[in-house]
Amino acid sequence: MIGTRTLKVSLPTGEQDVPVTPFEPEAARTTWRCRYEIGWPEGPKSFHATGFDALQAVDLAMQMIGAELYTSAYHQQGRLRWGKAGEGYGFPLTPSLRHLLIGDDKRFDG
Repeated sequence: MIGTRTLKVSLPTGEQDVPVTPFEPEAARTTWRCRYEIGWPEGPKSFHATGFDALQAVDLAMQMIGAELYTSAYHQQGRLRWGKAGEGYGFPLTPSLRHLLIGDDKRFDG
């Protein structure tokens, strides 16, 4: 594990933690892959990004995490937050999705 960031989602029953965990990159034959997991309320989802080297795999995983968060129903409904609501989540997005950025994410990466 590289680290964990805990987001919050507002549910009718109260707030619930949404842990986001990227794992250390692993060599996979001629490429590298970086697994990550998002602990959504309906159950954790695991994914991975593949890169030419370990750094590219981590960079792509971080962008994929950003894409998962910003395209989630929780974000679209304004129910997902990290810190203050509307400030963003601290994960980068690819240029094609940067129009979705909010708060500090938009200010620093938009």
